[in-house]
Amino acid sequence: MRTISLAFHSLNLAISSIQTAPKMVLHQPNNQHVTKSFDLTGKVAIVTGGARGIGLEVTRGLAEAGANVAVIYNSSKSAEATVAEIASANSVRAAAYQADVTNQSRIETVIQNITKDFGKLDIFVANSGIATCVAAENYTPSQWSEIMKVNLDGAFYSAQAAARIFKQQGHGNIIFTASVSANLVNVPQRQAAYNASKAGVVQLAKCLSVEWVDFCRVNCISPGFIATDILDIHPEEWRSKWYDMIPAKRMAQAYELKGAYVFCASDASSYMTGADLIVDGGYTLP
Repeated sequence: MRTISLAFHSLNLAISSIQTAPKMVLHQPNNQHVTKSFDLTGKVAIVTGGARGIGLEVTRGLAEAGANVAVIYNSSKSAEATVAEIASANSVRAAAYQADVTNQSRIETVIQNITKDFGKLDIFVANSGIATCVAAENYTPSQWSEIMKVNLDGAFYSAQAAARIFKQQGHGNIIFTASVSANLVNVPQRQAAYNASKAGVVQLAKCLSVEWVDFCRVNCISPGFIATDILDIHPEEWRSKWYDMIPAKRMAQAYELKGAYVFCASDASSYMTGADLIVDGGYTLP
């Protein structure tokens, strides 16, 4: 009888451990041909700031990999035409939605609406960002606040809204666009606010990757010098100085980032979370 009692006790312990064991985190996909791991067919992705610059090429890349895409823009005049072209070129569904990422309630509503319109949400790219060149001693409160509101607060508000959906679904994927400026001090431009905001994004992503590990992955991509209009605020003569500091001796075109975002968005990176993927032609290495 003692043996039977011990057996039942062991069985109860085993059942209890199964019931209380935490669910598996970082969803483990099936082993498949490596090219299939990058396939996003049937996925739904949102890209903030997705109508121009890096965001536009990210949107294209996700669509080329098979994802249906929703672009969130603030002031673009061509967003509707852009998404129509992307949808037609890639035989996917694409749509544009207007929202200011610094308005928490508005971005929450728009992300909820996109999820309803598309039926689900799988991938969220927090890409909206702005830059200025101001000497640190000359920043006004409004200049400092504007950078932080868009680059850091807006990134959090939009990711937070997506995470609420991912938590309900039990799965999701967040990618932040950060910058190599999170890891170094650019010269000759003076952009302490931008650098600080992007450093905040990298640390934010690391925190969220741990806090939200039960239901989504969170990673950063940190581009170096990319030939987009965000650099147009700087004098042309600065470019030769930047080229001297980049081992690749050139800037990247925005389309050269597409593969990195598709990698982070796909099953090819299924065990990666909290990472900061630097794509900079070696700029941060010397």
